[in-house]
Amino acid sequence: MDERRLIRLSPDDNIAVAVRGIEPGETVVLDGTPITAAERIPTGHKVAVCRIEPGQKVMKYGAPIGSATRPILPGQYVHTHNLKSDYLPTYERGET
Repeated sequence: MDERRLIRLSPDDNIAVAVRGIEPGETVVLDGTPITAAERIPTGHKVAVCRIEPGQKVMKYGAPIGSATRPILPGQYVHTHNLKSDYLPTYERGET
């Protein structure tokens, strides 16, 4: 598949952004590296391009946008279920 399905906004980023939705099991090549989506990645959302350890900074635009709350493997969707903002409170569905 065409690498234009993902965009890495900075070479220092450990995530990429989906230009179009990616379905589970689809493989996209980014910078010569195949990344297989573990789950659906909606358009405009983040996917890990390498392993991210708990507490490690998630980098987007070459800057930290938060910290991983659990291990995130390449191809996994990166969102509030595994990412905590370092700047704003993060809530999960069902929390008050």
